[in-house]
Amino acid sequence: MKIAFVGKGGSGKTTLSSLFVRHLAATGAPVVAIDADINQHLGAALGLDEAEAAGLPAMGEHLPLIKEHLRGTNPRIASAEKMIKTTPPGEGSRLLRVREDNPVYDACARPVELDGGTVRLMVTGPFTDADLGVACYHSKTGAVELCLNHLVDGRDEYVVVDMTAGSDSFASGMFTRFDITFLVAEPTRKGVSVYRQYKEYARDFGVTLKVVGNKVQGPDDLDFLREQVGDDLLVTVGHSDWVRAMEKGRPPLFELLEDANRRALSALHTAVDATYELRDPERYTRQMVHFHVKNARSWGNERTGADLVAQVDPGFVLGEGVVAPA
Repeated sequence: MKIAFVGKGGSGKTTLSSLFVRHLAATGAPVVAIDADINQHLGAALGLDEAEAAGLPAMGEHLPLIKEHLRGTNPRIASAEKMIKTTPPGEGSRLLRVREDNPVYDACARPVELDGGTVRLMVTGPFTDADLGVACYHSKTGAVELCLNHLVDGRDEYVVVDMTAGSDSFASGMFTRFDITFLVAEPTRKGVSVYRQYKEYARDFGVTLKVVGNKVQGPDDLDFLREQVGDDLLVTVGHSDWVRAMEKGRPPLFELLEDANRRALSALHTAVDATYELRDPERYTRQMVHFHVKNARSWGNERTGADLVAQVDPGFVLGEGVVAPA
């Protein structure tokens, strides 16, 4: 199952995504966690110190390897250099699976030991000095989008992505790559404004969107969120001494997280698993192709000097039953 956490900056998006990763790991489930935010904080939220977090390999720096591996023997893709962030898989493409070992994970993922289990962590990487003033952050997340387009995941397998803040997620088609999106919202006008934007943008793409109310301090906050987001409000989270200790670098055992917050995480887990029956591989593939064609015609063809629309394999549908080359 693929899960996105979104929300405005400072909403607690990264904290809640890290808590959900810990919750899943504590159940023994296989988890891949991806930090796709411009501010790279997921590693620290999962307990890494500054040096460990800074030493994580950036996916963007391994983009040639990622492309070459995923291209496989797909005859529609002449070379890895002709692949862009939206290139869809087809017959002969290699696919990624949550539980396997592969060159992409070897290069880009690192195991993180949590008190409830071990997860794979991947990060886009921060801006470098070379990027300043000349690069868009969405060029960094291209590696994430490409991997998600080639990822086959099943029931009880989880990929949790901490997305970039605000509505910037809509600068690419990556917002359609998830079974469910959790929007973290504070009980303020600014807090729910991102929800309204997300709801509007995602309306025509069948995105399953649920709101997690954060920093909720009483009935008035709860009433405000219910009034603003209605039935999309799934759970609320209040103050947490456990989180405060974690943010100071001294996280207690995860089993000591407050009961109310543990129940909230369980509700998220239940909501995620319920979306499995809603999966539509043909729609998922069709949306992937839609954004690839759009990108190819707007900039990809000119940049690569090739007709990237021809990369689309019209008979290919990405699903759990697909068998890819070794």
